[in-house]
Amino acid sequence: MLKQAVIKSINQGILSPRLWMYSNYHCNLACTYCLTESSPSSAKRLLSAEQMLSWAQQAKKLGFQSIGITGGEPFFRPDIEDVIEEILTYLPVTVLTNGTLFHQKRLDRLRSLARHDFSLQISLDSASPARNDAFRGTENFNKVCDAIPKLIDIGIRVRIATTVSNQSAFESAAIRQLVRSLGVLEEDHVVRSIVSRGRATTQKMGVDVQQNYLMPELTLTTEGAFWSPFAPTYKKNRLEKDLLITTITDPVSKSTALLLSLLKDFQMDPSAEESGFV
Repeated sequence: MLKQAVIKSINQGILSPRLWMYSNYHCNLACTYCLTESSPSSAKRLLSAEQMLSWAQQAKKLGFQSIGITGGEPFFRPDIEDVIEEILTYLPVTVLTNGTLFHQKRLDRLRSLARHDFSLQISLDSASPARNDAFRGTENFNKVCDAIPKLIDIGIRVRIATTVSNQSAFESAAIRQLVRSLGVLEEDHVVRSIVSRGRATTQKMGVDVQQNYLMPELTLTTEGAFWSPFAPTYKKNRLEKDLLITTITDPVSKSTALLLSLLKDFQMDPSAEESGFV
């Protein structure tokens, strides 16, 4: 019965077909607007490989259609390729990454995943190296632009996420032209506003988003189940719980049922699509 309710909600467009997991919270970067205040020194808050695989199995049985993995930087954990490969035996996988850790050994390892329904979403915020790196870190632009064609060349589908505080028409055209030149399709490029949560709040950046601005996307972490991957954020090293659904993550059916109960009277803000959150 719950599976039918999940499928119905997905088909109606009121629930994302993707189940998200925060694999970890530490990162090799410390981006200015990071939702999770991630950095090399952040608490890892690691999900075990066994937990992630179990959740993927449960997600498939519940009617979810794919898995999203985010962080932190998922590729900062040494077992991530093995975790992805196992999850791919159940559902398609998209991994959000900053795109700076794709050395040759990792590219060789990822080559075997290209035959699956697997994609990477890489952050690239500006066609200007200086502007991009001001948000994300020294040499970020060069590393990302070097990695993307190599990933595409081995058969990995690459999506680009451009996160902006404000953007002129010239800047918008420039980043779109750059992304196309790197071999990424127009439909695989998403542009969205900075969300004023986590480190962005302390930096006085981004737009304030309420629950009705975020597509319901069940998101699991070491701390619990949340409304959206934009939800389990940290501000001054404290978890923001305003979009927490439940601290119970096993079984996944528990948080799924609770989320569905919240959707009965839910209506998306129409302007959310314009800002790239749908």
